[in-house]
Amino acid sequence: MLFLRLMHDGGPVMWVILLSSILALYIFLEKVFQFHRAEINVRELFKGLFNVLRRDGFVEAITLCDNTPGPVARLLGAAILAYERGDEDIRQTIDDAALEELPRLERHVGLLGTIAFVMPLVGFLGTVLGMMGTFEIVRASEFLSASGISGSVNMALLTTAAGLVVAIPAYIAHNYLVMRVNSITLDMEKAALEIVSFFERKGPRAAAQPTEAGK
Repeated sequence: MLFLRLMHDGGPVMWVILLSSILALYIFLEKVFQFHRAEINVRELFKGLFNVLRRDGFVEAITLCDNTPGPVARLLGAAILAYERGDEDIRQTIDDAALEELPRLERHVGLLGTIAFVMPLVGFLGTVLGMMGTFEIVRASEFLSASGISGSVNMALLTTAAGLVVAIPAYIAHNYLVMRVNSITLDMEKAALEIVSFFERKGPRAAAQPTEAGK
């Protein structure tokens, strides 16, 4: 089988590259599914929230946020709860919620970037090992073995190529995920500004008027 032959010819470094490629693929697919689940129409969410908040439907608004996936909805839910409790500093509550959401968004993205950066170096390590094997054959043998030299050179070329084959798509995938994280972060910032502005126009929550959720 071609795959097994390439793995055998490439030596131990090829297995390191293979395991790294599997990890990179797992991280990418995991983050893509995570971002897909978190993808919502922020404008439509705001429209629904503002409609119920204008009539003081705090329970309905919080339920809407709870039933909507993604960090933007959780951020808005935290802000609504803070306003409903009568907290004076809603911005601080939003900042605290954002600090909880950002690590979830960025989790494993840096590891994918590290794989993209390191894989060419791992391939180059295999190249060095292959060339060292070639020189060892030349030094130890009076009669040069074409098969022995070609095997070492083949190892050097295979590991270099494999490292690049993993690194290039991993780098592209990393940049794509960073772009998605930045996009969601921007939506969170816009959502924070919108909800704070809405509550400032609405005025402070009266402490003497608890909702059904607060009873």
